[in-house]
Amino acid sequence: MNAAVTFFKKRFKAEGDAASAVAQKAYMKSALHFHGVVSEQLRVACADFVKATPLDHDALVAAVDALYATNWFDLHSAGIGLLERKRKLLGPEDAAWLIGLVRRSGCWAHVDWIATKMVPHTLPAKPAKLLTSWARDDDFWVRRTALLAQLDLLRAGAGDFPLFARLATPMLGEKEFFIRKAIGWVLRDVARKRPELTFGYVKEHGEKMSGLTYREATRRLPEELQARL
Repeated sequence: MNAAVTFFKKRFKAEGDAASAVAQKAYMKSALHFHGVVSEQLRVACADFVKATPLDHDALVAAVDALYATNWFDLHSAGIGLLERKRKLLGPEDAAWLIGLVRRSGCWAHVDWIATKMVPHTLPAKPAKLLTSWARDDDFWVRRTALLAQLDLLRAGAGDFPLFARLATPMLGEKEFFIRKAIGWVLRDVARKRPELTFGYVKEHGEKMSGLTYREATRRLPEELQARL
């Protein structure tokens, strides 16, 4: 058994709470098992493991793969937590592997964490071709990852908004909740610093949006722009 699995199983068994485990499982609607640890416990455990265990790139990948091979939700979380702490080890050659984790995750909590915090470290300088291929994938979690990959950059007033628009527009007619939500989420956060971009996109495509996407997209628009829609 990989040392990471041994470490986190022992740690979470000691620190977990049975009642919290039941509540977390119900909230996540997951078939996986839960120890009942909270985010702070997870964060500290990941920090302690990294401090005690030197991890190069291959050891990191092996640890995460081993944690993901278990049927414990919080061990999967620990794997992503390790990735976040050692994300500087990741590069473009890891993009396909991360998408493999996305496919194996099957839940918004893990997919969104990977998509927003790890995937950006693996994107090539010109990510359009890669993100476009993900945006056309049969797995809606992979499509959601394509939408969210630039979220932090776009939220900060950077990133390639025209690329996001090209990825999002063909998905506007999708029925999948997590796609509709992701498009609205990104547009909402773009409006923090560049409301004119969100306004322009909604003005052009608003009639094609679901109610969910439209509400999310316009939530942070200034009143004067909302009045012009």
